[in-house]
Amino acid sequence: MKYSTICPKFEKAISLLSQRWTGLVIYQLLLGTQRFSEIQSAVGISGKVLSDRLKDLESQGIVKREVFPETPVIIEYSLTEKGHAMAPVLKEIENWSQHWVTSEEDASHELD
Repeated sequence: MKYSTICPKFEKAISLLSQRWTGLVIYQLLLGTQRFSEIQSAVGISGKVLSDRLKDLESQGIVKREVFPETPVIIEYSLTEKGHAMAPVLKEIENWSQHWVTSEEDASHELD
């Protein structure tokens, strides 16, 4: 029997995107530059987890964090070129989900 090997880069990419909330944070930032609270309310994620995800994405070169030294301090997050390059992938996942994934609402209508 022949076994195929998975490319280490592909494995790392899947690992990154499969971290809870990461794909949704990137998807939200595709809409443009946002503040922490905007991302948090749109995604529905706790502050600690969002902070962890943003730090990880920043270290991966996917998210850019910009600090404006005003009073109060303003911090904005946006996607880098590397982050924007994920747009087609996430759009295809969105298209696939619209066609193949059943939501709880859809499932309850099927029971009626």
